[in-house]
Amino acid sequence: MSRQLITFQLGDQVLGVDIMAIREIRAWSPATPLPNVPSYVRGVVNLRGVVLPVLDLRRRLGWGDTDPSARHVIIVVHIGSQLQGIIVDAVNDIVTIAPDQMQPLPDVGDAEASRFLDGLATIEQRMILVLALDRLVERTDYADAA
Repeated sequence: MSRQLITFQLGDQVLGVDIMAIREIRAWSPATPLPNVPSYVRGVVNLRGVVLPVLDLRRRLGWGDTDPSARHVIIVVHIGSQLQGIIVDAVNDIVTIAPDQMQPLPDVGDAEASRFLDGLATIEQRMILVLALDRLVERTDYADAA
């Protein structure tokens, strides 16, 4: 069965996330830092009365830190039963991938980022890293961290 992905940029890399996991895409707004959270948790923002943890996806994947600016975007996604925000450089488009376009990740040893990916999709000469959202967060109650 085909699946639809929203694709986005993180540096020179194109990543994709299942469209059904996305609640909304919003402009960057500074996050309020929290003490005692993992280093990839940038902080929290208020989303219409809901406290939303914001993850620095670049840091989580082991690709350095994001230096957010007005051009960055927060993609609000469902991870498990909680809404989370992930910081990305820009949103690209929606693509549909057939099962035969999905490939497993090559065995490249103990690469940090590979544990957060479902595989690779090739569409029109583009390689898209497909994000496994459920593996991005440690099971932590952020409310306890504050």
